[in-house]
Amino acid sequence: MEKHITTIKEIAKQLNISPSTVSRALHDHKSIGLRTKANVQKLARELNYEPNQTAIFFQKGKTFTIGVILPELSESFFSTAISGIEDCANNNNYTVLMGQSHNLEEREKQLVETMKNHRVDGLIVSISKNTTDYEHFNILRKYDIPVVFFDRIPDMTNIHYVACNMASGTTQAYNYLRKIGHKTIGMINGPMNLLASKERLEGYKTAMSKARLKFDPSLVISSDLSPDNIYKVTEKLLLLKTKPTAIITFNDYVMLDVVKAVNKSKSSKKISFVSFANLPISHYSANPPLASVEQFSYQQGQKAMEIILDILKNEKNASEETIFYKIIIEPKLVLHTKL
Repeated sequence: MEKHITTIKEIAKQLNISPSTVSRALHDHKSIGLRTKANVQKLARELNYEPNQTAIFFQKGKTFTIGVILPELSESFFSTAISGIEDCANNNNYTVLMGQSHNLEEREKQLVETMKNHRVDGLIVSISKNTTDYEHFNILRKYDIPVVFFDRIPDMTNIHYVACNMASGTTQAYNYLRKIGHKTIGMINGPMNLLASKERLEGYKTAMSKARLKFDPSLVISSDLSPDNIYKVTEKLLLLKTKPTAIITFNDYVMLDVVKAVNKSKSSKKISFVSFANLPISHYSANPPLASVEQFSYQQGQKAMEIILDILKNEKNASEETIFYKIIIEPKLVLHTKL
């Protein structure tokens, strides 16, 4: 048996008033008398009246829903980021609609289309590591759906984004390893289509330049971040004539895969590590990194949501020239091991 849905017209009929009066009474409009308001609200409770959200959204021209597309929610970095996004959304009476790309470009495109069809008011995205075509994001501009990127930023102009200063984080990591005595430092970077990977390389080169050292490209290897590929690039580093005594890894998960690869290689040299993200898993590992670069994922997510809400709030008053938000969060090197 189908559940009966009470309408405003039914309430109006029983109280012998107009539907518009019922609607205003339910919204506590000042033009409606206290007795009428009380009668309408009492009957609405008795009849289990529920507002028609679709009608409300249509009237206001908004769904009060923000779409979020992440690579993998199973990664602590992104689950922490979604907490920042949701906390900010809930405080502002918005709902979050979330999807995972699983680092697949086609899946990411499908999710963008789904979010568009669900009429989200805005979109927050951390792109897939394999995304190289960004046309699906450009299409959203035709529908006036603002997009804010965070952490993994596409190489596009005129976009809103929140990111951690990865160049600074890499420089901090390199300088720390030099300070404790390492002279040959390798780095396992991510795919070079990611802006963060380019910034890591920039930070590595900057640190070497300031130390008056010549950059050796063989010490920095890009990876697609899959376990198999990480094993291969680690092996490549360990086969160098001048082997690294320390390695900076793309994140804490990559560091754990590199440790496995080093152990399998039975390398006689002890390798030290500094990683990125400062994930909880680092504290429970049998082989934790000496330090990890904190990227403040909660704050990145929170700030991305604040930007979306600010854009939506001011879109009616926006000038012809759009001002793009570019928020850079400074990282912090967190030491895990006392030397």
